[in-house]
Amino acid sequence: MQTTLKSKVTFEGTGLHSGQDVRVVLHPAPAHSGIVFRRTDVTGQPRLPADFRDVIVSPLNTRLSNADGVTISTIEHLMAALAGCGVHNVLIDVDGPEVPILDGSAASFVRGIVAAGLQRLNAPLQAIEILRDVAVSEGGARAMLSPATTLQIEFEIDFADAAIGRQKKTLNMANGAFVRELCDSRTFCRSADVDAMRANGLALGGTVENAVVVDGEKVLTPGGLRHADEAVRHKMLDALGDLYTAGAPILGRYVGSRAGHAMTNKLLRALFAQPDAWRYVQCDEKIAARLPGVGVSLADLDAVA
Repeated sequence: MQTTLKSKVTFEGTGLHSGQDVRVVLHPAPAHSGIVFRRTDVTGQPRLPADFRDVIVSPLNTRLSNADGVTISTIEHLMAALAGCGVHNVLIDVDGPEVPILDGSAASFVRGIVAAGLQRLNAPLQAIEILRDVAVSEGGARAMLSPATTLQIEFEIDFADAAIGRQKKTLNMANGAFVRELCDSRTFCRSADVDAMRANGLALGGTVENAVVVDGEKVLTPGGLRHADEAVRHKMLDALGDLYTAGAPILGRYVGSRAGHAMTNKLLRALFAQPDAWRYVQCDEKIAARLPGVGVSLADLDAVA
């Protein structure tokens, strides 16, 4: 069955790119609502559904925009938490242009969601089943969806900085794997890129406390890495959040190689442009047991750093 939150959840923090303080409130929502953002600081409080068709291409974050040009940025970590905890319907109030970065991961969002608990709704859940391979590429980046009985994510990255280097990881996202394996992995960047981003009005709220900053072999963030392969884990986290803009859980295998937010959005657009490549399936208990978020417990959170 579809789910929502049992009670509202509040988060406060700073926008990674805007540098603005922002407050986010997650509210329970009825069945068939989906994931919807509401800009409470804008006249009329416009709503922006988390829909891949409304995503503006950006290499650094995932940004939604409506027909009037109202946007909400950096939604990917919160979207990953909602997907990884199995939340299907929620209204998200945001009093600024960007979801707060918090510690750079999705862990705080997960803790808040699990603490609030989920409410099962009296409406069946549908998932998107991938029927055949769909792939997109650009330059050296590539992303693909292929048939699978669960959501699986495989990702590979290759950076010149030795602190990151070449990393590859594959994970079946069922049975709370996102919470245990990925949710605490933080966004990362190269020290050399920070000045360039700020010169372009980005990363104004970024610090070594809310991102992993590397310089060659060095990790400049205090405390170092949470995982030896934290960088590729975070890319998988991003991919899960971006895939959730499809509007339903996906049953399929996602493979990303040097892919980012724009590439995953391009992949979703390619998928839905080919009606024979996917179908909706109504989830019985057997199918639902294979979805991300099913079986998440406080014990999974205890395992997170």
